[in-house]
Formats: sequence, structure tokens, C-alpha cells
Amino acid sequence: MRAAVVKKIGGPEAVEVLEAPLPEPGPFEVRVKVEAAGLNPADAAVWGGFFGPLEVEYIGLGLDAAGTIDAVGPGVLLKVGTPVIVFHAPVLRPTKAQAEYLVTDLNSLAPAPEGMDLTLAATIPLNAMTASLALDHLPLRPRDTLLVTGAAGAVGGYAVELARTRGVRIVAQGRPEDEEFLRDRGATWFVSRDEELSGAVRRLVPEGVDGVLDAAALGAPALAAVRDGGIFVSVRVDVLPTPERGVVVRNTSAGPDATRLSYLSALAEVGVLTPRVARIYPLSEAAEAHAQLARGGQRGRIVLVP
Repeated sequence: MRAAVVKKIGGPEAVEVLEAPLPEPGPFEVRVKVEAAGLNPADAAVWGGFFGPLEVEYIGLGLDAAGTIDAVGPGVLLKVGTPVIVFHAPVLRPTKAQAEYLVTDLNSLAPAPEGMDLTLAATIPLNAMTASLALDHLPLRPRDTLLVTGAAGAVGGYAVELARTRGVRIVAQGRPEDEEFLRDRGATWFVSRDEELSGAVRRLVPEGVDGVLDAAALGAPALAAVRDGGIFVSVRVDVLPTPERGVVVRNTSAGPDATRLSYLSALAEVGVLTPRVARIYPLSEAAEAHAQLARGGQRGRIVLVP
């Protein structure tokens, strides 16, 4: 099978597509014929060397995918041909989601949203799981206030939609052209990323918001918008600000959880979550897709299709 891998640390040019052995499912595992795989910043961390130098011939890329079950291992009752979405969390594997086939365990997959194009469905797992877990770290009650930075991004967009289901009042930060989209998703207020963040937020919520989900990894400027004794949650551990004024500072990262992933898939199926694809590349153009990821600025996920 063909798979996108990294053989050396560098930039997106280090990504290449090669022929790799077809993986076989073991006990309580399935093999998925991948129809689409999303690109995420975690992929850039692999080819950029965040996880250290390569100590094997090559490392696969891709944490989330959508496709159909192609083969099952012992102990699996799911049927071949079942459409699924997958959050394949292990990082240092020879091949991963950006490949023609993927082997994963039962706790890493969920039924795909019925009736949804699998190219869209592939953008759900990592980003929606991250947003959902981050909100769990923000025990906000209905009518509490939440600032979401980078609210039109992949994690931020899902966070706004999920927070709306909890009755939270949302201050969404984004580009000026994002305002209509974010208000449609459930934002109560909007602030432009061109404004000084704390001042803009406190003009709307003078005492400061009850919590922040810092999807844009701004750090201290976002912390300044939180009220004394509030809660700050980041999706990146490397930009956690120093706690102050009694504000609790936390980091969140997603892991396999079939129950949560199934719930999020169901929300997408009924239109509560809005998957977005920025651009589609064939697997053969994986290096160019990763170069586009590195350039940034897209709204929605870049997707590879085998």
C-alpha cells in the first residue's frame, strides 16, 4: 500500500509517499480502507523534529481518518464495509492515517456520521475531541462566559459549537471576515484578532470572562481576559502562561475514547457540529499538502485522499 511518511527531520519537503507492507489487524483491531485523512499541526511536529530524531527507517503521518472497515481481527464484531471515523493517537508508527489502509483498535474509532461525505467526516476526530475535552476542563455553567481564541480554526470552531450546547455565552475571537460565521455557530460576542485582546473582551464583559479556551495558543494575552479566580485551558503545553490572580491554568490533549468520538459523530450527523474542508489533495501530493499546512491561514482542514 502507499503511505505518507517521514524519513528525515526537516520541513514539509521531508514528507514522501512510499510503498509499505499492508498492515494486518490483531485481536480487537480493525483494518480501515482510508477514504480521507486530515492534516493537523501534530503532523508538522513529526517532520519538524518535536518528537526527537528518527531512530527508525521512517515514521508515518496522520492522526485522524475516515473510511470503511476492510478486515477485522479476533474478537471484533463489527462488519466489513462499515463506515467509520478514526482517531489514531499513537505517534511513532511506521504507517498511520495518511495511507491507503490503517490498522487501529476499537477504542479509536466510531461510526461515521450517516449521510456525510467521508472527506468531511475525516476532519472530526482530533479537533472535535480536543475541543470537547478542553470544555470538560472548563466546568462552566449556563450563562457563564467563555472566550475562545482562534474561534474560526479547526479546534476553535468545534469549541464554539459545543459550548453553545452547554448554554455558555461565548466571546469568539477571529479575523474580521469570520464574524458572521462565528455568530451563526453560536457566538454571543465577537472580537477581532486585530484588537488588543484583553481590552476588547473586557469592554464586553467588564469583570473578565469566567474561562478561556486558548485554541490559538496566545498564552498571556488570553489569560489577561479571564476574571480573577477563573479558568484558562490551552491546547498546547508549550505556551502555558504563568498562573496569576488565582486563575487556574490547564492543558488538554486528546486520546482515544470511542464513547466520546461516537457522541461527537452523532452531533455532526444532526448538524450540531460543522466539519469544514479547506482543500483536498491526492495522497501522491502529500508533500505539497504539508507545505500548505505549514503556510497556515486556512479555514477548515486540509485533507488527503488516497
